[in-house]
Amino acid sequence: MSSSLDLAPELSVASTSPASTLAGLSPDLELSPRLHNRDLAPTRMEGRRWGGYSIFALWTNDVHNIANYSFAMGLFALGLGGWQILLSLAIGAVLVYFFMNLSGYMGHKTGVPFPVISRIAFGIHGAQIPALIRAVIAIAWFGIQTYLASVVLRVLLTAVWPQLASYDQDSILGLSSLGWLCFVAIWLVQLVILAYGMEMVRRYEAFAGPVILLTVASLAGWMYFQADTRIAWSVAEPLSGYEMWRNIFAGGALWLAIYGTLVLNFCDFARSSPCRKTIRVGNFWGLPVNIVVFAVITVVLCGAQFQINGQVIDSPTQIVASIPSTPFLVLGCLAFLIVTVAVNIMANFVAPAFVLSNLAPKHLNFRRAGLISATLAVLILPWNLYNSPLVIVYFLSGLGALLGPLYGVIMADYWLLRKGCINVPELYSENPAGAYHYSRGINLRAVAAFIPAALLAIVLALVPNFQSVAPFSWLIGAGIAAALYLLIAPRNRHYPDVSGECIAVDHSSH
Repeated sequence: MSSSLDLAPELSVASTSPASTLAGLSPDLELSPRLHNRDLAPTRMEGRRWGGYSIFALWTNDVHNIANYSFAMGLFALGLGGWQILLSLAIGAVLVYFFMNLSGYMGHKTGVPFPVISRIAFGIHGAQIPALIRAVIAIAWFGIQTYLASVVLRVLLTAVWPQLASYDQDSILGLSSLGWLCFVAIWLVQLVILAYGMEMVRRYEAFAGPVILLTVASLAGWMYFQADTRIAWSVAEPLSGYEMWRNIFAGGALWLAIYGTLVLNFCDFARSSPCRKTIRVGNFWGLPVNIVVFAVITVVLCGAQFQINGQVIDSPTQIVASIPSTPFLVLGCLAFLIVTVAVNIMANFVAPAFVLSNLAPKHLNFRRAGLISATLAVLILPWNLYNSPLVIVYFLSGLGALLGPLYGVIMADYWLLRKGCINVPELYSENPAGAYHYSRGINLRAVAAFIPAALLAIVLALVPNFQSVAPFSWLIGAGIAAALYLLIAPRNRHYPDVSGECIAVDHSSH
């Protein structure tokens, strides 16, 4: 198929039959019902609605979530001073911005979600490997984050109606009656948002972003004046020399690892952006700028609290819980509820919905797949996972270590090998002669590069003897996987660049 193929205007309408031959393209090209449905199809360029503000709001929610504050406050507890924390997070911000742009540009050009993007490097069937790894992590964390949001709701309800505390004493499968009520309520709210598709996700993220930004800024201002406009810049004598610089760079590398999930599937959102500039500008304000603001707020919150009573907090919710005014306590809890739901949807709901749809496109659309993944998140009783250090450290952290190598293979294949030249329609074809069929639908070279890099990343992340380099396991895994893949990948091949507009659907269809 020629890369200079001129796609006729009449081909801009997607075929209503997934298996029908696409007129004007290769006569052998068919959209396989095992690879294609309207939710997995490319988004048409015209009418894409994820503008710069939508991306900025997306990252505002994610940057200012409770888990990230707990991580940054942990740097303060480790002995890093104010400027060191700022520098550490700034390094992480630059790394995240660079890698997120690479993912976003892929999504914008192809218009396809992460499971389909993965077919480029891993093959039309081998793509299930990275997709399922991403989905398992997301489903587990969706349940955990829903549970954490329900805990905030319990605090809110018992603050307003103290008599409800009596329903928080029993235990049903490890959760109290009030706990179950709060958990199911948060779970249902998220389902309702997802039921209206990606456009409702965009609107909710756009609403939630300013709410949490205003809340944490107000909280930092209140704490600053509570401490008589003086803050402690460190918990004791600040670290210096090698230990200081190791912790600074380790903090930046860990910040990138935190975004290891979203850096893989940012294309799920960027596929609905109108141009590269939109992605670049939205990411700039949403990541580097936002992260610096986040770092300043973290330093103020930690420093003010330590100035007041010599205690090191590990979450901003501790400050919210100590607010003497019930109305302000309720507003603080509501804000953190809103942002937790926003983060959970973007980071842990969208990805498995697309992945499960990718497993059976003929039977599962985005909404049905989302319902299944949300149900699985309940069945695993996530509060038990959260309360088990063994599960968090060895299972979820071990899976997380695989994300770097996956990213390395996918990016090396797209940017360095193919130079961004992709035949989008053939991502949905099972033709043995197709560009992404490889060997029975699996690119064995990609798997061969992924496995040793993944094993090394897991060892570095989990074995105590490598504790000093553990924070860099994502970067090391990504770099080794990319290098191995380029070493064994075939050279001097021609890669046609064919747009997916001929099979694209409207943004509103997703």
